[in-house]
Amino acid sequence: MIEFMEETHDNMVGLRVSGKLHEKDYAEFLPKLEDLFSKHGKLRVLFLAAPDFQGWDISAAWQDASLGFKHAADFEKLAMVGAPGWVVWCIRGSAFLFKGEVRVFEADEIDDAWAWLAA
Repeated sequence: MIEFMEETHDNMVGLRVSGKLHEKDYAEFLPKLEDLFSKHGKLRVLFLAAPDFQGWDISAAWQDASLGFKHAADFEKLAMVGAPGWVVWCIRGSAFLFKGEVRVFEADEIDDAWAWLAA
């Protein structure tokens, strides 16, 4: 499941992911995110992985990769919070694709992540 966090406002977007993500999750989520890109241009995104986050099925992984490639220059900042080690490894390995800044935070550093996004 992908949920917009209540802290989302203007170009600051908080996303909480839980369980295993499926294509259906992206079908519901992507139009809202595309609206934010259209409205603000560049976004500052906090990606919070819930403790039960299990990753993506193949269709959802494709949707996620497509989003990343399409908007590689539109993520001003991306904060990964509480992500499992394998996701952190993937993000660090692909961070060069993003034009903005990417930073990884532990789950208990969410306040630091929000502060970094706002700075």
